[in-house]
Amino acid sequence: MAELIEAAFDGPSELDVSIVLPVFNEAGHVAKEIHRIRETMDASPYSYEIIVVDDGSTDGSGDLLRKTDSIRLMQFGANRGSGSCRRYGTLAARGRVVVWTDVDMTYPNDEMPNLVAQLDGYDQVVGARRNEEGTIKLLRRPAKWLIRRLASYLSGVKIPDLNSGFRAFRRDVGRQFVHLLPAGFSCVTTLTMTFLSNGYSVKYIPIDYFPREGESKFHWWKDTRRYLLQVVRLVLSYQPLKVFMPPAVTLLLVGSGKLVYDMFDKDFRVGTNTLVVLGAALALGMLGMLADLLVHVNTRRHDIIPAMVITAGPGGGPE
Repeated sequence: MAELIEAAFDGPSELDVSIVLPVFNEAGHVAKEIHRIRETMDASPYSYEIIVVDDGSTDGSGDLLRKTDSIRLMQFGANRGSGSCRRYGTLAARGRVVVWTDVDMTYPNDEMPNLVAQLDGYDQVVGARRNEEGTIKLLRRPAKWLIRRLASYLSGVKIPDLNSGFRAFRRDVGRQFVHLLPAGFSCVTTLTMTFLSNGYSVKYIPIDYFPREGESKFHWWKDTRRYLLQVVRLVLSYQPLKVFMPPAVTLLLVGSGKLVYDMFDKDFRVGTNTLVVLGAALALGMLGMLADLLVHVNTRRHDIIPAMVITAGPGGGPE
C-alpha cells in the first residue's frame, strides 16, 4: 500500500520533513494556513513537503486545493475521518520526520521548525497545550483529565497532553503503527500510546492553543467515548495485566478478609458470597495472565531501534 501511494507522486525520494494536513470543510482559512506553514518552513534549514489530504470536503475546499501550488494533494470521495487522512498521508510521506497538525489555526504552526529540532534524541515530540480553547470546556476538561490520568497509569509515563494534534515523529517508527490508527480523532491518542507501549520515547514541549476558525468537527460524547475505549483497547493489546490485575488483587484482598471474618464469626463456615468474591479474583487473575501470554506470543516484533542520545566520554567513546 505504501509503495502504491508513493508511486502516485513525483518528487525527491527523501526529504527532511513531511507535513500531513487533514482537511474537511476548511475553505475559509486553509490557504492562509498553508501559506503560513510554507513561509515558516522556507525560513528553516529543513527540506520539506506538504501533503494535504482532503477528506471529502463539500464546501469547495477540494477545488481550492487543486489550484494550490507546491503541495501534494490526496482526495477522498467521501468523509473518512482525520485518522484515515493521517494514516494515508503518513504512508505517502518521504520525509525522515513526519509532522501532524491541523489547518484550523489552533496550533502554532509557525513553531514547526522548533518542534522538529526538539526531536533530536527522541522518537516523537508532542506539543502539550497550555490552555484549552475547545467547545464545551466545562465537560471536556474533566473528561480529558480522567482519560489522561488513566493513560498515564496504564502506560507508566506521565502524559501532559494525550490528544494534541501538533506532533513530529520519526517516519520509520511511525509507519510501523499506522495500520492501528482508527478513522476518527482518537488517532493521535493511538500514536502516543503505541509509541510508549513499544518502548519508544515521547517528549512534550509546551505550546499555546488558539480558538479555531470555522466549525468544530469534534462531538463531545461520541469522540470522548472513543478516546477512552481506544486507550483501554491499546493497553489490552500490549499490557493487559495492568487492566486485569488491580481488580483481581482488590477482590482477593476483600475475599481474604471476608474469609477470615467467616472463620471467626461463623465457626469456620465459609459464606457463599466469600466464595463468589474469591472465585471472581481467581478468574480475573487467570484471564489477565492468559491475555498477557497471548500478547507476548502474538505481538509483532519491531526492528526499528529507538532514538537515543550518544555523547562522547573522556576516552572518545560513548559514555
